[in-house]
Amino acid sequence: MYISKLVLNDFMLFNSLNIDFSKNINIISGENSTGKTAMLKLLYSATKSISNANKAKSELTKEQNEELLVSKLQGVFRPDDDKIGRLVRRIQGSKSTNIAITVNENTKLEFGFSSNQEKHLDINQLLRGFVKSVEPIYLPPKEIISATENFTALYYEYRIAFEETYYDLALLLDRPLKRGPNTAEQNKVLESFNNIINGSIIQKGKKFYLRVDGQGEFEMGLVSEGYRKLSTIIYLILSGSLNKNSVLFWDEPETNMNPKMIEPIVQALVVLANMGVQVFIATHDYFLQQCFSMISEYKPNQPMLENIDVKFISFYKENDNILFESGPTLLDLEHNAIMQEFDHLYDREQRLFYEV
Repeated sequence: MYISKLVLNDFMLFNSLNIDFSKNINIISGENSTGKTAMLKLLYSATKSISNANKAKSELTKEQNEELLVSKLQGVFRPDDDKIGRLVRRIQGSKSTNIAITVNENTKLEFGFSSNQEKHLDINQLLRGFVKSVEPIYLPPKEIISATENFTALYYEYRIAFEETYYDLALLLDRPLKRGPNTAEQNKVLESFNNIINGSIIQKGKKFYLRVDGQGEFEMGLVSEGYRKLSTIIYLILSGSLNKNSVLFWDEPETNMNPKMIEPIVQALVVLANMGVQVFIATHDYFLQQCFSMISEYKPNQPMLENIDVKFISFYKENDNILFESGPTLLDLEHNAIMQEFDHLYDREQRLFYEV
């Protein structure tokens, strides 16, 4: 399954949005407060609700379907008092939002709610069986693997100030490894990551350790956050949670990541895309953007990339609206906040140089 299109109006920062996605890799950029994370969270909330409905023991009623989606929107976005109406774009007067998500180019999920709604929305169909199988995974900017030992119990018992994306990820990390050898696809993806960390991930009593070749085992809290994020991906692959039916949403993978790690991560994500995983990445990172752009620009020189489609999406502000442009390479974008800042930095350096 893959998400092919999103159409919405009056949702959070967006006045309207009509956007097509690549079924392989989508790189989303833009200045702060242009809606990158909001869009990822919306897509994740919808697909995770579908996944949860598919795993229910029996068919859910229309009301239960609505409650399932409402609950996920509440947990992921955390509006005050759980009022989902607060997710409607803030403009004068009572307004409503309408959202349509198309998967596999022909199946559409539509839902909506008004600004005065608290815990109710209207949905066009039942979630169970909407698609045969989907396993969405959301990786937030901060890692959670070092705290999984107690996090799920605390989150379940208390109302702690963490978005539900962290709880969902902790539950996936709580899964045991499957029996038997890794598949060829798993080994191919893991190769890039293992080359970076020079070791393996192990779990003991819900605690994670990084076993470094020749150095022994290190508690996750003792290794860098960049390595913890890589360890998270590795374990999700090993446990089978990240598989060919997955849609991976990764918000700012570059956070606390050394630039030399970016290229191997990009190559591993390409292998995941070849495996069938649809990838969405929100980023502010120059190196990550450029690595993916080189994939698109030099496909003929890289046979393994022949069937990989990369789409760059740039959000930007114009007046009070959020607009976007998209293309297969960075060269196709006129609005690129990352490159614009690099240009400004270069201009400042030139002015300082010639004033000396």
